[in-house]
Amino acid sequence: MTKRLLLAGAMLAGGSAALSAQQDPRIDSVFATWNRTDGPGCVAGVRHNGNLVHLKSYGMANLEYGVPLSVESISESGSVAKQFTAAALLLLEQQGKLSLDDDIRKHIPEIPDFGARITLRHLLTHTSGLRDQWALLSMAGWPPGTQVHSIEQIVHLISRQKQLNFPPGEFYLYSNTGYTLLAAVVKRVTGQSLADWSRQHLFQPLGMRNTQWRDDFRKVVPGRATAYSRGPGGGAWVQDMPFTRVYGNGGLLTTVPDLLVWNDALTAGTAPLSRELVLKMETPMRLNDRTEIGYALGLGVGQWRGVRQVSHGGATAGYRTFLTRFPERNLSIAVLCNAGNANAGGYSDQIAMKLLQPGDHQPPGAPVAIAAGELAPLAGVWRDTLTDRLLTFSIQNGQLAVTGGGPVATLTHLGNLRFWHFAAGSFQFLRRGNALDLVQSADGNHRYGRQVPIDTAAVRLADYAGRYWSDELEVGYDIAVHEGRLTASRAWEEPTWLSPIYTDGFAAPGRTVRFVRDAAGRVTGMRVYAGRAIDLRFTRVHDRENGK
Repeated sequence: MTKRLLLAGAMLAGGSAALSAQQDPRIDSVFATWNRTDGPGCVAGVRHNGNLVHLKSYGMANLEYGVPLSVESISESGSVAKQFTAAALLLLEQQGKLSLDDDIRKHIPEIPDFGARITLRHLLTHTSGLRDQWALLSMAGWPPGTQVHSIEQIVHLISRQKQLNFPPGEFYLYSNTGYTLLAAVVKRVTGQSLADWSRQHLFQPLGMRNTQWRDDFRKVVPGRATAYSRGPGGGAWVQDMPFTRVYGNGGLLTTVPDLLVWNDALTAGTAPLSRELVLKMETPMRLNDRTEIGYALGLGVGQWRGVRQVSHGGATAGYRTFLTRFPERNLSIAVLCNAGNANAGGYSDQIAMKLLQPGDHQPPGAPVAIAAGELAPLAGVWRDTLTDRLLTFSIQNGQLAVTGGGPVATLTHLGNLRFWHFAAGSFQFLRRGNALDLVQSADGNHRYGRQVPIDTAAVRLADYAGRYWSDELEVGYDIAVHEGRLTASRAWEEPTWLSPIYTDGFAAPGRTVRFVRDAAGRVTGMRVYAGRAIDLRFTRVHDRENGK
């Protein structure tokens, strides 16, 4: 490590009083709502043109004891941690202990043979097709916060899966599973846990003295900020800590000064990193059809308002984080918050806007006028044939707009029924005779079919009532008719309402349910699409109506 970086690390890790003197009033305004003594808050650090221009804390680290956040308060990183796991894999590849092109089954043979090779690179880039562990555990009834999970448990969970979300390399779909399995790979190839290996080969050499993996949530960590979320209905603050032994996908305990040291090391390629290693980390993945996605190895890479950005966000329990670099503008921003409703990425964007004064998001072509008569046939509800996700298109102020249930995005027409939005991606409507098809280009080409409105009053709800079982999750669901509506529940919980959205298809919070019929028209099973876990299959094992 160079003397310059050693000194920089020492300066950043110094006493809170000296560090907190670095303040930019423009950045203070971003965190004004958190600068109080009756709630949690955030710590923000900014390096610009080689100088530490801002490092300050806002809000409280612990509400029970009245402890304020300091610039050295330790928080959990969420998925910002993924870049550290990726760096570990690249260093192990340099040492000849593995290759990113290894089949995962070479190192974890318990993973089923899905008929297609899944590489470590697929895991690193969220292109493996493996279902997300948290989506699976939520469907099984044991989401984070309800059970103490372990890496070994995740390996066992994936060993029971019978299919993938999609063939490896065909699409990008964020999946924490890959990074948890990579933590297991590190242990199997080195004989050390990822926590021990990282301390020796990453954190200590870089001078990140307040950084460690949360491999045991019971461990006493001096200076750790408690995480909070709002209670039911946006009420009083309640503790919201991550009680899990799973890490590698998240679970990094760190500080804003340490994250700035890490960003400096990535920019400089400082040992044990190198410029070659960092280049690999920042090279976007290409899908099987050679489409370049916006994710590299543990890092998101792309353009932000015309400026190249390397970044990652994180969210776990009540912690919210964001770490970003704009290499060509010599700007590095780290934000750690201990409030579940904090928008760390949004705060980072506000800081970047103040310091960089970038332009607007530019479409990949000149806007083309389109007549209202051409827009009208595009409006309606469209369903993703892979994920079952629904998009609703509407016409607003003479422009096509789209929503997936969240904010409405107004689209720019680029000609020939191709539309674009900087966040939603590219949409191409294709004429097929008198019909239309829709392709969305957003980290893979997703195909949509138009949904024909159904008469909900004509849906025979009794057809679906029964018990459904999943061998993959080892859980059963009871589907019942209650007060004229369909419900789904596991044995220990309150029922969830299912609302009909298409023939044999129903919507529930965070998922859709598609029932399957045999040749005689009898319902024999259901398929659940739960965001990052696609097409979970359940077999009907009991008919409530006739007792079969």
